[in-house]
Amino acid sequence: MTPPSIARTLALALSVAALSASAQTLSPPIAGQGPGVHDPRSPFKPLEEKDGIVSWKLLSSVQTAVEKNRVVPTFPGPVRALDQKTVRVQGFMLPLEPGVQQKHFLLSAVPTSCGFCVPAGPEGLIEVRSKIPVKYTLEPVVVEGRLAVLEKDPYGLFYRVSDAVPTP
Repeated sequence: MTPPSIARTLALALSVAALSASAQTLSPPIAGQGPGVHDPRSPFKPLEEKDGIVSWKLLSSVQTAVEKNRVVPTFPGPVRALDQKTVRVQGFMLPLEPGVQQKHFLLSAVPTSCGFCVPAGPEGLIEVRSKIPVKYTLEPVVVEGRLAVLEKDPYGLFYRVSDAVPTP
């Protein structure tokens, strides 16, 4: 490598490092940004808050910090109070299994706009394990089951509903 090309390479490396450092200080945190962004071009209406259904505003009120390459949640009292309680939640299905009938899926506060993208961070998703299969739909669904508030989930999830059943 000639001295001018070494200088160009070094200058490029320093520029990239400077941009990376400034991006790190300007970028928002990876989590804790709410339940996700509803794409205004989506053909689906945003979810409406309903009586008797846990709100995504409440679930997304969790605070997060990054410790040792892991997002650590701190749940407010009203969220902690829901742990191990039977609740109703609503959201858009993200299947985790093949087929029309789903017993294990994610619920999202916002519809997905890309088949390969997760529409929200962990505060905008709920893992659901249902007693009976739930028919996959693009429309919002409501399920009732036991909510677990997860502080140290190995998959990085904050919420899980088990023994779920679909409700009208």
